[in-house]
Amino acid sequence: MSALKVAASPRQQARAQLDTRTGHLTPAERAARGAQARAEVPRESHADFTVPASRPDPITLLEEQAKARVPELVPVRWGRMMVSPFTYYRGAALPMASDLATTPVSGLTVQACGDAHLSNFGVFGSAERNLVFDVNDFDETLPGPWEWDVKRLAASMEVAARSNGFSDKQRRKIVAGTVAGYRQAMRDFAGMSQLGIWYARADIDQLRAQLESKMDDRQRKLVAKSAAKARTRDSMEELGKLTTTVDGQLRIMADPPLLVPIEDLLADPSQRSALESEIHSIMSKYRRTLATDRRYLIDQYEFVHMARKVVGVGSVGTRCWIVLMLGRDESDPLFLQVKEAEESVLSRFLGASEFANMGQRVVAGQRLMQASSDIFLGWHRVAAGLDGKQRDFYVRQLRDWKFSLDVDAMVPGGMRMYGEVCGWTLARAHARSGDAIAIAAYLGGSDVFDQAIAQFADAYADQNERDHEAVLEAVKAGRIVAEQGL
Repeated sequence: MSALKVAASPRQQARAQLDTRTGHLTPAERAARGAQARAEVPRESHADFTVPASRPDPITLLEEQAKARVPELVPVRWGRMMVSPFTYYRGAALPMASDLATTPVSGLTVQACGDAHLSNFGVFGSAERNLVFDVNDFDETLPGPWEWDVKRLAASMEVAARSNGFSDKQRRKIVAGTVAGYRQAMRDFAGMSQLGIWYARADIDQLRAQLESKMDDRQRKLVAKSAAKARTRDSMEELGKLTTTVDGQLRIMADPPLLVPIEDLLADPSQRSALESEIHSIMSKYRRTLATDRRYLIDQYEFVHMARKVVGVGSVGTRCWIVLMLGRDESDPLFLQVKEAEESVLSRFLGASEFANMGQRVVAGQRLMQASSDIFLGWHRVAAGLDGKQRDFYVRQLRDWKFSLDVDAMVPGGMRMYGEVCGWTLARAHARSGDAIAIAAYLGGSDVFDQAIAQFADAYADQNERDHEAVLEAVKAGRIVAEQGL
């Protein structure tokens, strides 16, 4: 149960797999597994982050990753990563995965998010039309060590808290509180039935009631305002923000290079027609991955227009389209996002996914980790696109009451509560696929693990700052080209 070894190729590394034997063990046997793991890999060992002499250059890793991206968008990605150590951190999932592969692990596997930083949690609408809080980014999901997600989340809290100018003591409380939220939640889930874990979710109204005593008036108003704002963020709102009428027809507006309608992207009519046919094919064939009732629902909508969209930080440069569809009339819009799915950044260290289609990998991981997933979530493979290359995509709604809190506006107390909720949410996501009893036994009832991870997060934030500075120097030296302000 020592540190994982970095493989030369995803195909050469033994695949990390979820443990399907858990249900055949007694609770006592499962707890014993956790106790044995703790004896072999002490909780205190997670505090260390020592940079190995053979550490791969993070810029080189990111340059390699960019080779498969849309060339003209790569400078936008570098520009976004330059803004601050936190924006760099958001885009550096691959370098951190490389670093995490040198750290101790307990050997207890879960469906890992792979990029569980604090901005990849948020609010969205469930199929039952409740507001829920959950992990909301699964581009890197893969079975793997639960510790990697915890460390990615904890370090993001430290990096964000530094960016907000919080003191050492405030930052320590935030990070330790985040990890304690995970540890305590996992202990609770260890006492629940499998169905109880499966049905658990962070309903916003329930969260507000639980946190009410910890919030001041300003925080209560902020949460209420955020919940109200989330309910307005749907396809109808996007219709007003993103579209205009041209010759009596709805069209997505241009905001290059972040949003480029298909007719502006491809001047050649034959290329434009081919790309439209490709997207039409995705939309018609991906429906087979939906449940029967949802196939019927999506069939009630017709394609209207499409545009290429730049999203996030780490995803910039992947092929991403937004598709406008209409139902009964213009008051019944549906915006879908068709996003390219690449191999997970974890795969070179944990082995290739069991799914040959990377869109299916993303969707399967999301459905396993989320308490309630998008009703239009599905996947498709394009055998040969305009560039002749095979590409995998997944499809989801562009907006469905989605909302994320403004990290830069958080005060120490608010960030600490947010971290605790993120910790609870991550534990619930892991408990669905992993052995909650064994993990809880490993973590124990004291704050030993919490403090160890807080120490790790502090050390990793130092390294993150050095890596961010290296990007700035690389741009200055002309090694990489960055386009800022986008």
